[in-house]
Amino acid sequence: MQLSPNNRRMASKTIPMSKRLLKIVGKTNAEFKLIGEGDKVLVGLSGGKDSLALVHALKHVQRHAPFNFEFEACTIKYGMPDEHYEFLSKHCEEYEIKHTVYDTNIFEISHDAIRENSSFCSYFSRMRRGALYTFAEEGNFTKVALGHHFDDTVESFFMNMFYNGSMRALAPIYKTSRGFHLIRPLIQARESQLRAFAEENNLQVIGDEACPAMLKDVKMPHARASTKEWLAGLEKENKDIFKMFKASFKHIHDDTFLDPERWNRDDI
Repeated sequence: MQLSPNNRRMASKTIPMSKRLLKIVGKTNAEFKLIGEGDKVLVGLSGGKDSLALVHALKHVQRHAPFNFEFEACTIKYGMPDEHYEFLSKHCEEYEIKHTVYDTNIFEISHDAIRENSSFCSYFSRMRRGALYTFAEEGNFTKVALGHHFDDTVESFFMNMFYNGSMRALAPIYKTSRGFHLIRPLIQARESQLRAFAEENNLQVIGDEACPAMLKDVKMPHARASTKEWLAGLEKENKDIFKMFKASFKHIHDDTFLDPERWNRDDI
C-alpha cells in the first residue's frame, strides 16, 4: 500500500524535542509567518548544535503543521584539507532529511582574498552565505532557513551598537536580493535550549574546529566572545534580563532617537 504524503511524513522518524522548544518554534512561525503552504525551504546545515536543532524542529513542524511544505539541508564544503561530512550525511539519511554537501573552493580563493593576520570570520561567513544562496537559486527554493537563536540577535544588537554605531538586530524574516526569503525559525529560542537538545540526544556536533580560519595565522575575533561574556554577567545578576531584551525588541519607540526621519512632526 502506497502512503499518502501526509501519512508518509507522520511515519518518518523524529528525534525527541522538548515541548517548550517546539512551542517556541511554532509560535515564532505563526507570529512572523515564516513557512506556509507549498514552501520549499533550504536549511543551512553546518553540523553545529543550532543548525541540527533547526532541521529536527522543522521535521516536527512538518509532521504536525496543518499545512504542507518541504525542506532539505545543505552543507557548504569550503574545500579545506581533511574536510569530511559523511557522519552528517548519514545522520540526515537516518532521519529521512534530504541532504547535499555543496562543494566550493572558498578556502583556496581565500589565500589571495584576505591578508594574513586579518580576521577571516566575516569573509568566510559571507562566502558561505553566498554559496548557500546560489544552491537555493539553482534548486528554486522559496525560503532559506538559518539556525540563529535569540542569544545571537541580542549579541548582534549590542555588537552593532558598540562597534558599528548602529542599532540593528537579526530579523526573523526578510527578502533577499536574490528574490527568496531568509528565515530564522529559532530566533526566539535560547542557545541553552539548543545545547540541551544536542546533549540530551547525544548528537555529534561540529564546532569551531571546522572553521577555515583555524588553519590560518589570524587574529581570532574578540567582539562576539566579549559581548557574550558581558551578557552572561548581566544575566547572572538578573535572571530575567533576556526576557526584558525580548520585550524591548517588540516595543520600539522610533521617535525617541536622534533620527529626524523617524519623528512624527507637523511643524516642519
